[in-house]
Amino acid sequence: MSYEEFLSPGRYIDSDSPEIIAFAGAATAGLADIRARVIALYRAVRDGIIYDPYVDLTGPANYRASHVLAIGRGFCVGKAALLAAAARVIGVPSRVGFADVRNHLTSARIRERIKTDVFIWHSYTDLYLDGRWAKATPAFDKPLCERLGLKTLEFDGSEDSLFQPFDHSGRRHMEYLRDRGTFADVPVERIQADFRRDYPMWMTEAGLKGDFHAEAEAAERLFR
Repeated sequence: MSYEEFLSPGRYIDSDSPEIIAFAGAATAGLADIRARVIALYRAVRDGIIYDPYVDLTGPANYRASHVLAIGRGFCVGKAALLAAAARVIGVPSRVGFADVRNHLTSARIRERIKTDVFIWHSYTDLYLDGRWAKATPAFDKPLCERLGLKTLEFDGSEDSLFQPFDHSGRRHMEYLRDRGTFADVPVERIQADFRRDYPMWMTEAGLKGDFHAEAEAAERLFR
């Protein structure tokens, strides 16, 4: 199997961006072991980039790794693309994977806007290490998890790390419903077409704006 396409820059996984190259270098400085370097990249993306589903989902830039890095925030797809791009910089084959999930903890405003707790095209990063692919999901940053009472999702460079099924109180948080497979680059046109079909009130020029962290925490308090 050739891994060239999983090491080469893409339109959205733009691993040739000077900023991403610098980001990968800084995050892995002083680390020689490849697994340790990947874990460092995972944590740098997970916690260094704020999870924000209120970015403009109609704008292709918010699906591109270098743009997500530049603005310091992104939703799951953009953050997965950034981790994939950084991994390619250090020579680790990477791709992005997608699944439809049921997320039981989100903001009231998103629930009101999309009329469902099912989120399509939820993204993770697939990394090739030690002869096998391992899934890593850097979406939810540690400060957000702490505010919501969720276990911060870790990745050890070996076992799949997909989602937190329960929060600290034992309440269900997320469950996977449908696997959409993996891609060498982000299939933005397909994602946006499905978002427009399923979330027409979200996919507008106005979109959603606000402090998602604060809103999600307020919604979570209702269930405590």
